[in-house]
Amino acid sequence: MEEREMNTTKNKNNKNNHTNTAYSTFAVLFYINRQKIKKNGRCPLMGRISINAEMAQFSVGLDVDPKLWDAKTYRLTGRSRHAAEANYQISQLTEKINRYYKEILDEQGYITAELVKNAVGGIGRKKENLLELFREHNEEYSKQVGITRSAETIRNYISVYNQTKSFLRTHYNAEDIPLRQLELSFIEKFDSFMRIEQGFTAHTVSSYTIMLRKIIRRAISQGILHKNPFASYIPEQPPRKRRHMTREELDKFMNVSIASKRVCHTRDMFIFATFTGLSYADMRNLSEENIHQEQNGRLWLKIKRQKTGSKCNIPLLDVPLQIMEKYKSERKGSKIFNMITLSCMEVNLKKIAKLCKIETRITYHQSRHNFGTLITLSQGVPMETVSQMMGHKCIKTTQIYAKLTRQKLNEDMKKLSSRIGGKYKLEDCAENDNKANQCKTVQLKPNKHGK
Repeated sequence: MEEREMNTTKNKNNKNNHTNTAYSTFAVLFYINRQKIKKNGRCPLMGRISINAEMAQFSVGLDVDPKLWDAKTYRLTGRSRHAAEANYQISQLTEKINRYYKEILDEQGYITAELVKNAVGGIGRKKENLLELFREHNEEYSKQVGITRSAETIRNYISVYNQTKSFLRTHYNAEDIPLRQLELSFIEKFDSFMRIEQGFTAHTVSSYTIMLRKIIRRAISQGILHKNPFASYIPEQPPRKRRHMTREELDKFMNVSIASKRVCHTRDMFIFATFTGLSYADMRNLSEENIHQEQNGRLWLKIKRQKTGSKCNIPLLDVPLQIMEKYKSERKGSKIFNMITLSCMEVNLKKIAKLCKIETRITYHQSRHNFGTLITLSQGVPMETVSQMMGHKCIKTTQIYAKLTRQKLNEDMKKLSSRIGGKYKLEDCAENDNKANQCKTVQLKPNKHGK
C-alpha cells in the first residue's frame, strides 16, 4: 500500500459555523491496494479522507495499472487512454470531496471525515437538483412495486422524469437544474412544452404536473426548499369525465352472456368490486382471514387498504356472496380469488363492453366508482359511511364519488315536489288606499294544509 497526503488546509471557522475548534485539518489522499490484484493485473484504487486525526476510507470504484501509478502525485503516468480517464475521474472526485467539505461545514457548523465520505457516496446528503431528487424518488418507489405501490404508477413517474429531462435539454440546455433556482415560470414553460411541443392532452398535462409537484413537496419536506415555487400555478383542468357506469350499462354487464370462462371471470371480479368497492390490489390480497361473521350471521369484509393502510369494514351483499361461492372450488390456499393481471383484465373488459354494445371505455377502476356512486350514495347511504367503507382518509375524497346519476336526481326531485306541493302560497298584489297600484309586501305563508 502506498499513501501520501495530497493537500492539507487549515480552515478558520467564523462565528456562523457554531464550532468550538479554532481550525480543522482536512486532507484527501489516494492509494492503490496492491494486496488485491485482479485478473487483468490492475489493483483497486482507494481514497482516504482525514479531518482532525479522524480518517474515513472508501473505494473509488476504479481499477488502475500499478505500473503507471505515481504515489507522489496521485495520478497515473503516461498518455494512454486508461491513464487519461483514470486521472480525470480522480480530479473530479477530488473536486467533489472539497465541495462537500465546504457545504457540510457551512450548513452544519461542524465536520467529520465520515460525513464527507457519506456525502460522496450519496448517503445522508440532500439532493440539491431536480432530476437528482426525482431519481431518488423513483428508486425508492420502485422498491415498493407489488407491495404498496403499483407498476403502472412508477411507469408514469418515469415518463414524467423523461419529459422533464427532455424539457431541460431543449429549453435550458442543461442536464439538471438546482431546486433553488425553480420558479413559477419553469412550470408554466413545462406546461406549454407538453401541450404544444409534445401534443399531450389536458388530462395528461394535469397528471404529469401533479407528479412533478409531488417531487417539489418532497424537496420541501426534506428542508431543501422552504416554499413551493409552483404554489400559484393552476393547470388548465380537463373536462371531468363520468367516472362511474350508468345503471343501464351495469345491468348489461351483469346480464350479458359470455362464452369465454376467462372473460366471464373478469366480469365477475369487476362486479364483485362494484358491490364491495375493493381495488384490484385489495382484491388480489383478499383472503379468508378478511371474512368476519357477526352474531346476527351477517358477513363482513374487514381489510386494510394496500394503497393507504386505512381499515375498511364492508358488508357482503348477496351479489358478492354469490360470486365467492361460484369460485370457492378454485381457491388456492387462503386467497379468495385467483386474480389475473390487471392489464389482461382491461383487455377482457373491452371485450365485454363490445358484447354489451357499450361505446364508452370501461376500466377496472370504474368498479370502485360504481360502488361509491351507484351502490351506496345513490341509494341514500350517508357519505360518512361510504367514506369509511371505501377507506378514504379524507371526506373530500368521498365527495368525488358524490355525483349522483340523473335518474337518482330526478327521483329525489319528484319526492321533494310531492312533499311541498300545495303547502305554500304566494299572495296576489292588491291596491293600497294611499298608493294606488302598489303591491303589498310579498310573503311566503303556509296555507291551510301547511303546518
